[in-house]
Amino acid sequence: MVRVGGVAIRGYGGYVPRYRIRAEEIGRIWGVGAAELPVGEKSVAGPDEDVATMAVEAARMALRRAGIDPRKIGAIHVGSESKPYAVKPTGTIVAEAIGANPSKLAADFEFACKAGTEALSLISGLIQTGIIEYGLAIGADTAQGRPRDALEYTAASGAAAFILGKPDRQAAALIEAWSGYVTDTPDFWRRPFDRYPVHAARFTGAPAYFRHVVGAVKSLLDGDGYSIDEIDYFVFHQPNVKFPLAAAKMLGIPKEKVLPGLLSDKIGNTYSACSLLGLVKVLDQAQPGQKILLASYGSGAGSDAFIIKVLDAILERRDLAPRLDSFLEDKIYIDYATYLKFRGEILRR
Repeated sequence: MVRVGGVAIRGYGGYVPRYRIRAEEIGRIWGVGAAELPVGEKSVAGPDEDVATMAVEAARMALRRAGIDPRKIGAIHVGSESKPYAVKPTGTIVAEAIGANPSKLAADFEFACKAGTEALSLISGLIQTGIIEYGLAIGADTAQGRPRDALEYTAASGAAAFILGKPDRQAAALIEAWSGYVTDTPDFWRRPFDRYPVHAARFTGAPAYFRHVVGAVKSLLDGDGYSIDEIDYFVFHQPNVKFPLAAAKMLGIPKEKVLPGLLSDKIGNTYSACSLLGLVKVLDQAQPGQKILLASYGSGAGSDAFIIKVLDAILERRDLAPRLDSFLEDKIYIDYATYLKFRGEILRR
């Protein structure tokens, strides 16, 4: 467990594409019944959207809430496993689009679904050491799932962005502490030149997701005497609806503290953006003085866990940009054929 303390969230933003496909529509094609579906529906990137465009949208909202000159942003780190270029950083695209160039640092990170919180951790370190004044951490993905695979029902699209800086009266929240937990647990991977990832089915549960999420959370709670009672919201990585609720039960956390940030039934698993979008949802409703525990998970495998305290300025910051609900409620449903077209499964001659 690491005491952070000197790092604050100055601005935040979340973006979810308006296109949705119901899980039952995918199940209809493959003969899967409603009782077997892991989520209700998921978000789908439009034909003109990718990780870069979604990251820019989320970053612009974070910038509006932060109220700072974008040229003060000294580092931009983008976590993703579906970036548009195999060799070319997404961070430089975001920097140019939001007017942050020239920035001191820009880099793309990959650690499956915890790449976004990995960016959050490293930006925090740069601020604590005084190397930069402000930094931008982003998690964004247009997640891949092979047709007919279990991942096809949940692999979704979205982005979340956070501008971090030193604590002051304008800060929306304070990062109090951080803890990580990593091992070499190969529950999910994608080889070079393979289009779709492969997963070890049920192996991704107990030895992977639960071991790391529970381990990171326990390390954080026990490391400096935090108790479940003093935490108001728990936001877990949510590959489906069952896993975060099961993790909460293992830790003795009331379900009511998890539900406010649980989005997977509405938008699926947005991978690197997943837990961060849950945090955005909670920041849109939390009150000053309340505390949030955020725990990500990335296959391969590892978890990051943070204690975040909401500050007074949240009340004036949150309405400087659209709340996440505005994206969750703006929906256009598509059928499976349109979904395949958007995903590039059906190609034009």
